[in-house]
Amino acid sequence: MCYHAFNGAFRHYVCVGCRLSFKGSTWPIRKRVCPGCRGQLAFAGYDFAAPRRRDTKAWSVVAAVLAEGLTYDHRPGCGCTPLPSFRPRTRSQLRARRRAAERQGLPLSVALARRDALTPESRDEQPSPPAAG
Repeated sequence: MCYHAFNGAFRHYVCVGCRLSFKGSTWPIRKRVCPGCRGQLAFAGYDFAAPRRRDTKAWSVVAAVLAEGLTYDHRPGCGCTPLPSFRPRTRSQLRARRRAAERQGLPLSVALARRDALTPESRDEQPSPPAAG
């Protein structure tokens, strides 16, 4: 069963431009708007921990992760597994994963989710082996 479905967990919404984070309930589906810039808030996941507002470097990393379509959940979808997914927290981790994605020809979203930039993980999208003819 999904932990978040029965726990009354809140979704985290983020305005990267204003560097603001909000929690919202899961039931009322409506358009989320930033009170500062009136722009639409981005869904950041259930397990998002916002950096300090003055930390522009950390917010730039958050912007890069969210731009790739990743969220801060244990696993994409619901977060039911005990192993949390990795998300970079510093610019150096982000640079290392960008370089690894370029060298290995991977999408950046796959490289951002790896604990080690150069080591494939079981949840990575692996190319299927060629069919034996």
